[in-house]
Amino acid sequence: MEIVTTHKNTDFDALASTIAATILYPDAVAVLPKSINPNVKAFLSIHKDVFETYTPEQVNFDQVNRLIVVDVNSWGRLDQLDELQHKKNLEIFLFDHHAGQGDIVAHYACQEEMGAAITLMVRHLKQAGKQITPMQATLFLAGLYEDTGNLSFPCSQAEDAYAAAYLLEHKADLAIISTFLRPAYGEKQKDILFEMLQSAGRRKINGYRVSFSKITVSGHVDSLAVVVRMYREILNVDAAFGIFYNPDRKKCMVIGRSNIDGFDVGAIMRRLGGGGHPAAGSALVNTEKPDAIEKAINDFIGGGQQQQVRVTDLMSFPVISVTPQTSMAEAAAILRTKGCTGVPVVENKNLVGVISRRDFRKIKKESQLKAPVKAFMSTKLISIAPGKSPQQAARLMVKYDVGRLPVVQNKRMIGIITRSDTMRYFYDLLPD
Repeated sequence: MEIVTTHKNTDFDALASTIAATILYPDAVAVLPKSINPNVKAFLSIHKDVFETYTPEQVNFDQVNRLIVVDVNSWGRLDQLDELQHKKNLEIFLFDHHAGQGDIVAHYACQEEMGAAITLMVRHLKQAGKQITPMQATLFLAGLYEDTGNLSFPCSQAEDAYAAAYLLEHKADLAIISTFLRPAYGEKQKDILFEMLQSAGRRKINGYRVSFSKITVSGHVDSLAVVVRMYREILNVDAAFGIFYNPDRKKCMVIGRSNIDGFDVGAIMRRLGGGGHPAAGSALVNTEKPDAIEKAINDFIGGGQQQQVRVTDLMSFPVISVTPQTSMAEAAAILRTKGCTGVPVVENKNLVGVISRRDFRKIKKESQLKAPVKAFMSTKLISIAPGKSPQQAARLMVKYDVGRLPVVQNKRMIGIITRSDTMRYFYDLLPD
């Protein structure tokens, strides 16, 4: 017997990938966890005659000789499959689009960072020459759109867009997709969001604006991920974490959402035993102490989540500079010769100002070109630390309407980063 399964709290991408695997492996049956996303549950209730699925209780694990796992790479996120973890002669195939290795050791693995797992499955279906129906194409596109935010999330790849086009060519129905991707949001969710907002707070951690909310919930509440997303949008923070403590189960459901490149929520959730993507993730933690979870996440962010591009990787050095006594005429010549729009003003190795082309507008007569730059330079210094990210540099440039930021460490300027530097990064124009 062959079975295909996926992670708890099954979303559309997980369901789509599961069904796609049954097309790729016709002898396999789809086994879904008990906990399923409400929108997925509604979809399955209408399409149960089209997509046949089983629960773990309906499977005789003694007969299982092949396990196909999709959209997850950790045993802990599977439902009631513990006895298969140590079963001998069990062949395991894995298809996953998340970064980071889990503890599932597979005989065959297709694990690549992609916007959605179904994109990887579509690739394999095309390679195998498998045909799909319009209904299957609709489900697959729902999974792709859900995980990529209709191809708007930073995790989206070119192959995700190609897969979407392929599914539309196979008559995926956008009207059905829009119906079932609509978030379930009712009175319970509204009450929880209101409670979260009443105690909302913001803090700066490692340069990111982050908010935590700890709420006690009784029983099962659907669509908490929708609540956390709305909470983050209302507070307008880089990342938000909802920690929902259930006293009946003595566990905490942790849900994170982010909208900024470089902040990987999924990496944080993996450290808590869960999973996810850079923009979204969740974890179920066996603890009665929400404060301890908040501290752990705070420490993860404060300690740096991963190796990523920093200002020091993009900045220019050594820096062309002038002294406060340099004449405006000399400064103008430097700007023309070097082709830059501004230079820092340095005295005794300390940054004291910036002189830019814009400052030359203050000159009303030619004799003022003989004056020192200290008479015209801007002394309202906006600088950045070397460990900050290109995104943080760009935000400062936009906020203060400046075209360059001196990179300062221990009050000494060690480099400079410009708008052009950040744009080269955002458009992936960095040299290999």
